[in-house]
Amino acid sequence: MEIGIDSFAAARATNENENNRHALAELLERMELADKAGLDVFGIGEHHRKEFLDSAPTMILAAAAARTKRIRLTSAVTVLSAADPVRVFQNFATLDLISGGRAEMVVGRGSFTEAFPLFGYNLHDYDDLFSEKLDLLLDIRNNETVSWTGKFRPALKNQAIYPRPLQNPFPVWLGVGGTPESFVRAGMLGLPLMVAIIGGDTHRFRPLINLYKEAGKKAGYAPEQLKVGLHSLGYVANTTEEAVADFYPGYAEVFTRIGKERGWPPVTKAHFDAQNGPRGALLIGGPEEIAEKIKRHSESLGGISRFSFQMDNAALSHEKLMQSIKLIGEKVMPLVKSYVK
Repeated sequence: MEIGIDSFAAARATNENENNRHALAELLERMELADKAGLDVFGIGEHHRKEFLDSAPTMILAAAAARTKRIRLTSAVTVLSAADPVRVFQNFATLDLISGGRAEMVVGRGSFTEAFPLFGYNLHDYDDLFSEKLDLLLDIRNNETVSWTGKFRPALKNQAIYPRPLQNPFPVWLGVGGTPESFVRAGMLGLPLMVAIIGGDTHRFRPLINLYKEAGKKAGYAPEQLKVGLHSLGYVANTTEEAVADFYPGYAEVFTRIGKERGWPPVTKAHFDAQNGPRGALLIGGPEEIAEKIKRHSESLGGISRFSFQMDNAALSHEKLMQSIKLIGEKVMPLVKSYVK
């Protein structure tokens, strides 16, 4: 199993340019450390909000490519519905060349909606946009010269698209939340699946993953092609008590604020503790506990190929995040890889 980190490049609380310059510099330090610590993958999200600095994720990934040697570099996720697939492919093909064949992308529709009006799209076309743009992206990935017609983008007629990446085929994962149709679509296309689970009990996603695998089997894909990754909120400290004390205050503030936008109730400690229980989606604890929980989640979902910690959305200091990455590399990964191949 691969172990990685996903980051949304959180801005500083004051959100001043100089502070955000430091925040990005520290993020690159963490990416460099993750590479040295032996982690398998580092992902950068895409948001168009004041509290995040990841509106141009390939820029961050390219900067990291110049400072790392072996770690894979991916999006988490690319909001394909509001992007031009030609430019997305060109950006990631260039990243693949810069990184020596270490680039990937996870494409999805995004959990926020700001990108739609920002780039002139109608939110009512949410799924149609994604479906059409995914079709074009995969066509570009598979063919150097493309002829294609759709509803939302001008047609392409015998158009060659460059540069081409080192990897062939270039790795494209499908990022999903909880919509059954998304799991079926990934299976029908034979794409590896990245499941974002940030709340509830992880095992409840097993029926959806079964749908994915059944759809992939019907479409003629071998079981080994139908990989499943898991993205969850997580943080590792020396002990569970230390991890909870570090993580909970910032988590409560952030998710209470987001909850006001979405009609959720304020976060409580009891709710947090339940989510951080044996079957809950949060992975906040000491190394042994977290390794055991990753194993348990993998078993409950029928086996996963990748687990990524989303750990920088709780106002944790750079120093604490660096320490957590070290613990993941030094203690969590060896345990997980001894449990799950």
